[in-house]
Amino acid sequence: MKNISEILSFTVKGKGMYDITKKTCDWIYKNQLNQGQLNLFIQHTSASLTIMENASSDVLEDIDKFLLKLVPEDSSLYTHGYEGDDDMPAHIKSMLTQTSLTIPINKGNPVLGTWQGIYLFEHRYHATSRSINYSFIGG
Repeated sequence: MKNISEILSFTVKGKGMYDITKKTCDWIYKNQLNQGQLNLFIQHTSASLTIMENASSDVLEDIDKFLLKLVPEDSSLYTHGYEGDDDMPAHIKSMLTQTSLTIPINKGNPVLGTWQGIYLFEHRYHATSRSINYSFIGG
């Protein structure tokens, strides 16, 4: 039985969805993981994780447009805004999405659907580094 945990850093250029599937697969292969459960947990309150279609960038654009309508980036609507107009909306978007994902691993590969990719979903405008805890239990 393997129980492995490591924090990986990801640099983002600002708001958007960043495909981290390859880096996740590389981590699985590096640690020679065969079968079990991989949990990803982002250690931030203004970014999130999601599994989303990776075949068409239109999907990512449409999600961004939808979230802008759902959570307006207008500082006059919020009390909290110490870090700018995108501060409170980023927290709300993080709350509405996910801070962790559990992905089955089988025969050394993540069990993802044909069009699924793993994404770090950055909700802030500025470039930064994000930390994701990778934890695996299995064989």
